[in-house]
Amino acid sequence: MKITKINTFIVSPRWCFVKVETDEGITGWGEPVVEGRAATVEAAVLELADYLIGKDPLKIEDHWNVMYRAGFYRGGPILMSAIAGLDQALWDIKGKYFNAPVYQLLGGACRESIRVYSWIGGDRPSDVGSAAKQVVDAGFTAVKMNGTEEMQYVDSYEKIDRVVERIASVREAVGDYVGIGIDFHGRVHKPMAKILVKELEPFRPMFIEEPVLPENNEALAEITKHTSIPIATGERMYSRWDFKPLFEAGYADIIQPDLSHAGGITEVKKIASMAEAYDIAVAPHCPLGPIALAACLQVDATAHNAFIQEQSLGIHYNKGNDLLDYITDKSVFDYQDGHVKIPQGPGLGININEEKVIEMAKEGHRWRNPVWRHKDGTVAEW
Repeated sequence: MKITKINTFIVSPRWCFVKVETDEGITGWGEPVVEGRAATVEAAVLELADYLIGKDPLKIEDHWNVMYRAGFYRGGPILMSAIAGLDQALWDIKGKYFNAPVYQLLGGACRESIRVYSWIGGDRPSDVGSAAKQVVDAGFTAVKMNGTEEMQYVDSYEKIDRVVERIASVREAVGDYVGIGIDFHGRVHKPMAKILVKELEPFRPMFIEEPVLPENNEALAEITKHTSIPIATGERMYSRWDFKPLFEAGYADIIQPDLSHAGGITEVKKIASMAEAYDIAVAPHCPLGPIALAACLQVDATAHNAFIQEQSLGIHYNKGNDLLDYITDKSVFDYQDGHVKIPQGPGLGININEEKVIEMAKEGHRWRNPVWRHKDGTVAEW
């Protein structure tokens, strides 16, 4: 079997899909994208396609190593996201070739389903109490929200109080035992993060995410002295080599590699296994489309330390199209009692509505994240 064609599709709301075709009629789909840089990742995918055309798609480990190592310059969000989408598509082909879900080819499942959480509140969170209540009434047992808007290195206690009020309203709305993930989104710097984690302790969050930017992960050493809340990070880390110093330092409790950014199924499976050796949990990042989510679930099925999965249904970024719009069997992602079952179909376990993909790719998108500024005009972290 040989790879004959690789096509990309930039589709709304902010995604990029790749289709890998073979001479035996088996096709695979992946989702290579950096949000706001879809066209850049698409170009990297097409560069890597020059190598893959004519190759046996089943030799995934070798192809991964060539795509990563043979370019001399390696790593980073663009290249690793391009590799990730192609890797997903190759696994999709391999599963279809052997008529088995990907997780079976990774050693088999250690779970039948995984807990999922739902986003509330948007970029500038408001009315989060009522939003959280609606999500819980719909059957979810955990929510995640942005904890704060922009924050200076040293900012006001007024902003601290606003964050506390928002989290308090969510806890009051959902009761004592619904999980609350609080995403600092890298918007907070160490001086204010130390204050916030202490102030939020009484509300018993499920985790605090990216309390500082990943390039400042060494600050976690001090932040963890101020709280017992589990610390999560990793959505902006792209390989096992990026995660290695985080594991060795021992200050993260949960890692959140993204299956469309961190080298795909091949790499994230290895990252998850490394984390398990350090007694660290995994909660894959996935505010993306159906292919990315399907890939996440295949790895979740085989990772003993995976405990919850992000998903994008109804997320504030999904304007115009949503998670289920590009698949033919929407029941594959049915959420019951706060969980989703691991897809059982061959490959990634989903069937792409190719007509819809082609139709929406004609329109494409130019999604960009907003540029935020502080009152003094300096650029703020979004």
